[in-house]
Amino acid sequence: MIWIPLIVLAVTLCIGCPIYICMLCSGGIYFFLNPQVGTFIVPQLVNAGIMKFSFLAVPFFILSGVCMNAGGITKRLMSFCEVLIGHLRGGLAHVNILLSTLMGGLSGSNVADCAMEAKMLVPEMERHGFSREYSAVITAVSSLITPIIPPGVGMILYSFISDVSVGKMFMAGFIPGVLMCCEQMAINAYISRKRGYVPVRERRARPKEVFNSAKTSLSALFFPVIIIVGIRCGVFTATEAGAIAVVYAVVLGLFLYREATPRTIFRSFNDAAVTACNSLMIFGCANVFAWYVTNEKLSEAIAGVILQFVQTPYAFMCMFIFICLILGMFLDGTTIMIILIPLLLPAVRAMNIDFVYFGIIYLLCSAVGNVTPPVGVVMYTVCDITEVKVKDFTRECLPFYLIMVLNVLVLAACPGLILFLPNLFR
Repeated sequence: MIWIPLIVLAVTLCIGCPIYICMLCSGGIYFFLNPQVGTFIVPQLVNAGIMKFSFLAVPFFILSGVCMNAGGITKRLMSFCEVLIGHLRGGLAHVNILLSTLMGGLSGSNVADCAMEAKMLVPEMERHGFSREYSAVITAVSSLITPIIPPGVGMILYSFISDVSVGKMFMAGFIPGVLMCCEQMAINAYISRKRGYVPVRERRARPKEVFNSAKTSLSALFFPVIIIVGIRCGVFTATEAGAIAVVYAVVLGLFLYREATPRTIFRSFNDAAVTACNSLMIFGCANVFAWYVTNEKLSEAIAGVILQFVQTPYAFMCMFIFICLILGMFLDGTTIMIILIPLLLPAVRAMNIDFVYFGIIYLLCSAVGNVTPPVGVVMYTVCDITEVKVKDFTRECLPFYLIMVLNVLVLAACPGLILFLPNLFR
């Protein structure tokens, strides 16, 4: 009987049910098969999973990102990136990558950012001689930097699941995010030189021009610093930081840049509410599934099995990376995080692996899955907007797949790169 909920979970996932339905059905069948507990506890568990003050950080950061896009901040950041590196060969693709890196510190949602940049940058890249397929790939893979650079929503979710500091997760994301940016720009430089993609600017910008462009974007660029320093110094919690981010975004859009209106801000609230409700439903139903996992001690059983076959932390991490890359081809990152991570945490603790390091490696693996067929969410979002065929996208994306997997393996082998900043600012 202990395996029936897991079978139900697998079946519902295979037939394409939403993740919250999968977990509600699998957890609910457990209570149905245990009359001594009673199914009346299921709605109580759903409610308890949602009614947590700390979970407010997720809708707040989603809302702040949507408001910043509506307030004209994205356009100013794009202009700044163009002034900074538009003179390089393949300059507009470099601008795309750098913009995604900067947007990571603002929105934390890769799907929202890739959709916005696909509409804004892909047509412009085509006008400058880039193929539509390559433009779509650059837009998709660069958006994967967004959840790694704080304040990524995935970091917040992992922090709640594993009970680690949100501030430490934010600090740990900087170096991997910057590395991803540099690696993608290096590949783009090579491909642009090989294909003859031209710069978007005829000459390098003068220092005064760079300074003036940076000055108009300074309020946006300063935002991640406020959030991270405030959390790490104990000025406010992650939830309060999310609320501050919303106020900051609305004030910038309405009063400083004056590109947002009460109507666009209201529309932003509506869009963010839809996205946030999906996340909160997952949290609530995941609590039902978590009760079953805890009550049956599945995590401890799985940890015991793993420790029988895997003796070293590096062997465990290699196994974990392989599993995540395979699962990422068929499931979205949130699904894998909610189902897999709680089951593996006891084994991670027994191996004496740092939870922050483990979380960043997971997020990097999850990023690869977002652009991998057959269910890559980011891939399908960009392909739908740009009308690029998946097979053409996949062919153009091959060098980026290689560098992303290599990046995961290097960071897994060098945990100091991930933990340097969290340990520096204890």
